[in-house]
Amino acid sequence: MKLFLLTALTMCAFAANSILNRLAIDSGASDPTGFAVVRVMAGAVVLAVLVGLRAGHLPLCNRRRIVGAGSLSLYMIGFSIAYLTLDAGLGALILFGVVQITMFAVTSVSGSAPTGRQVAGAAIALAGLAYVLWPSGTVQVSPVGAALMTAAGVGWAIYSVAGRSEPDALTGTAANFIVALPVTALALLATGGGWHMTGTGYFLAALSGGVTSGMGYALWYRVLPQLAPTTAAVVQLSVPIIAIVGGVTLLGETANLRLILGAALVLGGIALAVVRLKPR
Repeated sequence: MKLFLLTALTMCAFAANSILNRLAIDSGASDPTGFAVVRVMAGAVVLAVLVGLRAGHLPLCNRRRIVGAGSLSLYMIGFSIAYLTLDAGLGALILFGVVQITMFAVTSVSGSAPTGRQVAGAAIALAGLAYVLWPSGTVQVSPVGAALMTAAGVGWAIYSVAGRSEPDALTGTAANFIVALPVTALALLATGGGWHMTGTGYFLAALSGGVTSGMGYALWYRVLPQLAPTTAAVVQLSVPIIAIVGGVTLLGETANLRLILGAALVLGGIALAVVRLKPR
């Protein structure tokens, strides 16, 4: 039960990142570059303080940082810029759909092949994603935004896989944020990103970085070793549903029948893949 609650809390934090990012950029309070940089900076500061209070040390010069910080930077960059053309729910659907596919592929190659029920559940969930994402009528998917979010999904999948072997969730996450900060900032500035931040933009970025990202990612690294790789991949598909509800409630986005039916398929697929049936 504790693992379920911690995982559910982590998924809510992930969905909140989508809402905060979209809210800041759509309102003009922040540009993608500024939001991403402040987000990583706030996460690094909050996590470093927590590690310091625990009298711990930051393993910055570690081989784990190459994969951890590198994949985190890829995720942050693609995630932030993609939301210029994608709404919160749709962006989250693409992101975690790619995460699921990538994590399934990685675990299959590493020898932890998914069971038939997990494959069936993943297929149903992906069918729901495809149903929602397939352009029809007023539903349009920006190719550039989708490509950026796909890159972000690959980055997050690698980050999640790497987290399973992280010996200390808090210090590992803090070190990843600190190392990812200059990488993220330089990459975004090199792409010609500007810097426009209001007080509200700084607040939303700091909230996203320090709370829903920093603490949320540390919590994710804590629960990952207790989850099977396929379960960790599939359960993240609940995030788009949470993000859609948040987008409708907070951002005034619409939830049409297509989106509702697709969400039902996603939830059904997650249940089939994750819930363990007791033998008679």
